[in-house]
Amino acid sequence: MPLIKKTKQLLFGHPLNPFNPAILKHVSLVAFLAWVGLGADGLSSSLYGPEEAYIALGKHTDFALYIAIATAITVFVISLGYNQVIELFPSGGGGYKVASQLLGSHLGLISGAALIVDYVLTIAVSAASGMDAIFSMLPVQLLHYKLFAEVAVIFLLLLLNMRGMRESIKFLLPIFLGFFIIHVILIVYGIIAHHQGLTLIIPKTIEDTQKTIAAMGLTSVLALILHAYSLGSGTYTGLEAVSNNVNRLREPRVATGKWTMFYMAVSLSLTAAGMILLFLLWEPKQEMGQTLNAIVFHAILGHSNFAQVMLFITLLLEAGILFVASNTGFLAGPSVLANMAIDGWMPNRFRHLSTRLVIQNGLILFGISAIAILIWCHGKVSLLVVLYSINVFITFSLSLFGLCVYWITHRKKTSLHWLWRLLFSFLAFIITSAILCITLITKFESGGWLTIVITCTVIFICLLIKRHYYIFNKKLAQLDIQLKQPIVHPPTPIAIDTQQATAVIFVGKSLGVAMHTLLNVIRMFPRYFKNFVFISAGIVDVESFAGQSELEKMREHVDENLKYFIEFCNQYGIAAEAFASFGIDTVEELTKLTEMANKKYSNCIFFSSKLIFEHDNWITRFLHNETPLTLQRNLHLQGKELVILPMKI
Repeated sequence: MPLIKKTKQLLFGHPLNPFNPAILKHVSLVAFLAWVGLGADGLSSSLYGPEEAYIALGKHTDFALYIAIATAITVFVISLGYNQVIELFPSGGGGYKVASQLLGSHLGLISGAALIVDYVLTIAVSAASGMDAIFSMLPVQLLHYKLFAEVAVIFLLLLLNMRGMRESIKFLLPIFLGFFIIHVILIVYGIIAHHQGLTLIIPKTIEDTQKTIAAMGLTSVLALILHAYSLGSGTYTGLEAVSNNVNRLREPRVATGKWTMFYMAVSLSLTAAGMILLFLLWEPKQEMGQTLNAIVFHAILGHSNFAQVMLFITLLLEAGILFVASNTGFLAGPSVLANMAIDGWMPNRFRHLSTRLVIQNGLILFGISAIAILIWCHGKVSLLVVLYSINVFITFSLSLFGLCVYWITHRKKTSLHWLWRLLFSFLAFIITSAILCITLITKFESGGWLTIVITCTVIFICLLIKRHYYIFNKKLAQLDIQLKQPIVHPPTPIAIDTQQATAVIFVGKSLGVAMHTLLNVIRMFPRYFKNFVFISAGIVDVESFAGQSELEKMREHVDENLKYFIEFCNQYGIAAEAFASFGIDTVEELTKLTEMANKKYSNCIFFSSKLIFEHDNWITRFLHNETPLTLQRNLHLQGKELVILPMKI
């Protein structure tokens, strides 16, 4: 066991104390680090979004000027829209919470399911694209190992994120900054080096537009531009990551979130629009196995040995930024999963934190899912991108429509402040929903149908889980009402004799379950136990770790439950005491409390209730933690007795 513990600490790091106020600073992010950790997904999209849009224009490449302008504007429109989300939902959750609270729980479910699929695909498509870039510089004979390398990258990122967010970001920081700095330099240099062509772009575009309208008609020209614009929609992916993870930002969260969005908007609009301008100026021609980025940069840098080295470094950093983008799925995805678990759409275990204060179960699920879809698609980036972009714009559209509903329902007749925000949100909604519709129609047969099937499957599973928890919680609430006994008057504390027979009872969140255990112990062992000890562990999950005030509320709730049982026993002349502990792992905390109780009471027996379902199977066991059975095994190994009383639900 010590060897296993040491190995775990070596891989994942030492445990962190969630009640230490300084820890929140350790795991939270300033705007700059948030830009690196959460903005890489958006920034990396400049490697394939602009290229898709430019190629879609065919021989009418002059229209790319309209795409460049529209791309820069769209980035800022969506970013400013999500600034409103950050203001309204400073605890995080982003698109999922916006849709849930402003449009209803079921539309929130659609948004959440789309986000989950989106972040799984973020990991998969970025890892696959990054390896495509690397293997394009290697001998063809090594292509057989590309899929294996993609899986290895995902596993490495999973391991880094298990150690904590800041650790993974610090590891990837040099790659992110290297990519951004070199690409900005190349874009600026490429435009300056071709400054003569820059002055001709506008008149040439206007002339080509007039000729094409005369030949094809205005409708056909608009359709061509909109089609190319929608195919470049991958450029805007990743902008929602900040609003989904506001709770992970450094205080003041709203200000930090807005600065992060500003950094993301500036960097993405600069690189994406800049690349389209480079395509316009240098007019690259497609070559087998080469991206347009590589062709343009090769033309800009020239053919010298130094130029070849710089090109190699640039392409290597492009692969690196895609791996950083893949990491965004690990940073943002588990948070969405945890928020859905809090609302009952996902199993409770996905809201729990590890000793490193990361959502360990969510990380593992996203890692396994990304690996599975990579293997299933054989690492085909073209198919993954189709699945990816549609889900992003489902969330965009629902979030921005939710903002429209919010400003209408919260309008102030004495001020035009709400009206301007409504008009802005509506404009952003029109843009994103139009892109969604065009993308879905044009790419339906190319894989768009598959993303609808996958997302609908996730929604169906969530509905089944929600139904189970709804029925279960309703029965527990009825049980709490039925079994909660009144405290007539403040009882006088009864002296405890630690040498007498003692019953130690585990208390969870439900008073009814613990009362069921207490009453059954009294019934089964009349007048045998002279002392009753109640132990409870307050578990820090995503909801309670949102801030110091939430942690204190959780602590107060645990203390109130224990105080109730002590007063109930004292009311009937029974000596009682309580022990409480707070941490990350339920079994670990309760085991510590059993050791404390066993040291103080020499003659004690432990009691707990286990919920029994009429149709017990692996699904119910996955949806509910098997804490009593795990505790029983641990206590038996230590020579202690734990009696589990069945309680049918």
